This record gives sequence, C-alpha cells and structure tokens, in this order.
Amino acid sequence: MSTPLEKPQIISHIQKSLNYTVFDSKWIPCSAKFVCMGNFPRGTGVIQIYEVQHGEVQLIKEIEKAKPFKCGTFGATSLQQRHLATGDFGGNLNIWNLEAPEIPVYSVKAHTEIVNTIDGVGGLGIGDGAPEIVTGSRDGTVKVWDPRQKDSPVANMEPIEGETKRDCWTVAFGNASNDQDRCVCAGYDNGDIKLFDLRNMSVRWETNIKNGVCCVEFDRKDINMNKLVATSLEGKFHVFDMRTQHPTKGFASVSEKAHKSTVWQARHLPQNRDIFMTAGGAGGLHLWKYEYPAQRSKKDADEIEMGVAGSVSLLQNVTLSTQPISSLDWSPDKQGLCVCSAFDQTVRVLIVTKLNRV
Repeated sequence: MSTPLEKPQIISHIQKSLNYTVFDSKWIPCSAKFVCMGNFPRGTGVIQIYEVQHGEVQLIKEIEKAKPFKCGTFGATSLQQRHLATGDFGGNLNIWNLEAPEIPVYSVKAHTEIVNTIDGVGGLGIGDGAPEIVTGSRDGTVKVWDPRQKDSPVANMEPIEGETKRDCWTVAFGNASNDQDRCVCAGYDNGDIKLFDLRNMSVRWETNIKNGVCCVEFDRKDINMNKLVATSLEGKFHVFDMRTQHPTKGFASVSEKAHKSTVWQARHLPQNRDIFMTAGGAGGLHLWKYEYPAQRSKKDADEIEMGVAGSVSLLQNVTLSTQPISSLDWSPDKQGLCVCSAFDQTVRVLIVTKLNRV
C-alpha cells in the first residue's frame, strides 16, 4: 500500500501578486522565464516577462498595448526565435518578438469579436509540416493561419448559412505526425466538440458533452491521435481514446466529475502523456493519471472495430486560491515545473514532485 508521501506533491514554490487581470501564462521554451498576459484596469493589454531566480520571480520586461490580451502560444515559433503569438479582445492575432516588441512581426484582424483561444503547431520541433496557428472566437469561427502568409487564413471553419453561431471557447492541434496530416479540435459554449481534418478540409467527428467546453487538449500534438481531454462547466471532464473511430459510435470515452465547479483547463505533462492536470473554478488543481484498458479496441456485433476507454485515477489535488485558475502551463524543459494564473490576480510557480514514480 502506498503511503501519502510516495504520491506526487503539488508545492506552491513562488507566488506573485499582479496589478492586472491575468488570462494566460506560458513558459518561454528553453529558459527559466515565463510570460503573463492580461488587461490592466484602464482597459489596455499587458504582457509581462518574469524570470525564476533563487526562489523568487524577477520582472524582466513589461509590454503595454491598446487591446487586452486573452491568450497566447509559442507553438508555431522556432526555438531560435521564440516569438509569442497572441489573441486579443479586439479580434486581432499578433506575433511578437519579445526582444523588440514595439511592432508585431505579424498582425492580422483575425476575427470580428474577441479571440478566446489560440494554439500553435509546427514550431519548437513539435509536429511535422508548416508552422500554423489556430484561433477560436466568440464570432463562431475557427481559423488556421500560416505566419508566412499575410492577411488570409489557410482554413476557415465557420457555421453554414442559417446555422446559429456558437461561441468557440477552446481549440487544439493534433495528429501532426507527418507533414500532410493535421487536425484541429474545437470546443463550443453549447457542449459541441468538433474535430476538423485539415488535410481533407472536413469535419471528421463531432459530439456534444452537454455542458460548455472550456478546454480541449490532445495528449501529444505530433503523434497519431492518441487521447483527447475535454473539460467543461459543471466540474466534469472527458477523456476520449482517439485511436479507434467507430462509424456510428465515434470514439470511446471515460468521464470524471473532478471539481465542484467549472474545469477551466487541462494540461498534459510534456514528459509523460498519460499524466495531466486539471484546473478548477474553485481554485483547485487535480493531478490525474490515465490507465489504458487491457485491450484498446474490440469488435462490435457487426464485427466493426470500436474503441475501449480506459480509466482515470486521482494522484493528488490541492487548493491554491479562492478564485478560478484561468491558465496552466507545464515547463517543456524541467519535469514537474509549472506556472499557473488565477483571477485573484496572482501568478504561481509550482513544483510537482515524484512524477517519475507514478
């Protein structure tokens, strides 16, 4: 029987109070620095760069812009450049050189309303093929951008004429295991999850999980689709096994009631795709492990392959704040190092121990 001390521990290493509302935080790859993005009370946007030094964080740089920032990603940049792509409240997609942030290196009016969510692929050595950025907006559209192509998206997934526009809350790239295949998964406020195949420009699969979808993430972007986690309002999350798609039943899934309130985020550990952390609306973090079933697929009555879902087990949980945790990002370089921000205007650097033992 395992003792509590053998389990991973979630330690709040550093806390930093901020003078603005922070919506997103991301590690800068290959560094001990992270960025925080949000909006000042006066309505302008802010990006701050912090460095972890000797058990505290030092503010390295502060960048103020006209529009508040909602989300950001380094997913489409090279390790040499480390440019940050951001989505803002004005519907703009900008890419910033953080060394010289006066003018964006790429800028486009991506959406007519706020950019809620952003993801990148093809950069940082993760995912084959061209660097691309996907944005999702309150205007109901999901658009894919190539930073080398100005003004127009390379793909635009929008409701057909006459369909109601749903607020897109979350997007994620996946299936980028070669330079032809690539998928985008999008989650909407009415519980819809749609999987877009960018190679065939078609909807490959869709489902509805009954509650607004706050976050979707593949366990890895750069492999054949393996697992997808989707979190929602009402404290639930779902893990879909994406290896076997049944023609009518779709993908097998397991769901878990994790938090007493909205599950805002789910983030897979970069060093182990079967471990992920969820962040909740009541200020809690839960660390989970996915266990595969003995067989991941079986034949149904008509001899057609269908997936078999595994199970999830809770490794550890901790309450950090009284306010929702709005962002969470694992360090790609140091296992167990994590940054998260909450609506208590605080950013926290966490250390999760014993991850190599679970």
